[in-house]
Amino acid sequence: MLSFPHLVVLFVIALVIFGPQKLPELARMLGKATAEFRKMTNDFRYALEDEVRELERQTRIREEEAAAAARAAQPAALPPPVAPEGTVEHGGPAMQELGHVLPEAAPAPAPETAPETPQHAVTAPDENPSDGHTGV
Repeated sequence: MLSFPHLVVLFVIALVIFGPQKLPELARMLGKATAEFRKMTNDFRYALEDEVRELERQTRIREEEAAAAARAAQPAALPPPVAPEGTVEHGGPAMQELGHVLPEAAPAPAPETAPETPQHAVTAPDENPSDGHTGV
């Protein structure tokens, strides 16, 4: 922005070039041109913002439609059955055609678990030290 001394110098130069009779008319024309320019830029900005909002709205609608379609298709598609743990799957029809059929695998035995000790049980300390000597 111009400082006050700069504006004074510009005013004096304009006064000398255009004269005192033309200066008010020139200022009026400059003001109208500035107002018209601001109006055009504001109109352009509002039109651009409206277009961006419309594009965002259309994008949101498409995303919602895609999500609704995905939700509608999701219950219809069931996951494939899961083989029980410990079984071996065969190669499928392609392997059977080639004569590569694996024998049935026996299910894996369940691992043995140690009996749980109650949380409140208190065990007695060893009476004899581990080295076999008694402490005196």
